[in-house]
Amino acid sequence: MPTVRKYRRETETTEISCCLKFMLFTANVLIWMIAVLVLAVGIWSWSEKDMFRNITKLNFIALDPAFVLILLGAITFLIGFTGSVGALRENTCLLGTYAIFLSVLLLAEIGFCALAFVLKDKGWIKDQATEGLRAFIKHYREDPDQQNLIDWIQEDWLQCCGIDGPKDWDNNNYFNCSSVEKGSREACGVPFSCCRRHPQELIKNKQCGYDVRKEDHNNELSKIYEKGCVQSGEEWIEHNLIIISTAVIGVMFFQILGICFAQNLRADIYAQKSKWH
Repeated sequence: MPTVRKYRRETETTEISCCLKFMLFTANVLIWMIAVLVLAVGIWSWSEKDMFRNITKLNFIALDPAFVLILLGAITFLIGFTGSVGALRENTCLLGTYAIFLSVLLLAEIGFCALAFVLKDKGWIKDQATEGLRAFIKHYREDPDQQNLIDWIQEDWLQCCGIDGPKDWDNNNYFNCSSVEKGSREACGVPFSCCRRHPQELIKNKQCGYDVRKEDHNNELSKIYEKGCVQSGEEWIEHNLIIISTAVIGVMFFQILGICFAQNLRADIYAQKSKWH
């Protein structure tokens, strides 16, 4: 009589949490897609300008919006790529790299917040903001990205003009009062972004800032913002301090969560490998 062999199929249980794996994968795919978009916008903005001319101006390249977008996009791309591929492929090396990236970023953010808190009464932050705005004003007509950024700050965000006031636009060759002799129509004026917007104004007058700082046009100063952007920025931060603090804490919380998820998934993968061996 032939021997009947009975095979018993044992259901193998995996040590890897599918919920944790795909939650980490999905979150980092979204981060990766946002990073690609930011990086593409930064590269496009950079390519639209004279790249070699921009590289030579290392004294203010860090203030270039296109450069900042490329830097942020590249860092976020690396984080999203290592996190998503590491989770999908169950690669412990990529997951470890992802956790290291997040840890370094988290430590940098904590260090910056601590530095800002320590130096907030010593004027260091104010000095840095002043130097940045001075560079924007000086190179206002040389870089369209910086021009659009300072216009947005003055007109839409802080509703201000200059560093401490409209007189700071004397630092720009086009708006300096001495440029009248050179034939500059903008001499002794300010950019249109310094002008107050009228409620019924549909299209803003781009020439509204002409001649407003001339002595015989003092009555026109009421048409522009007289408060400097540094003071307006300080007031905006004080008014929105709770929102800013909540946003920073929220970002740090999700970074810590990402580190914990990556480390837990790595531990699950090692446990599964040890079970196989």
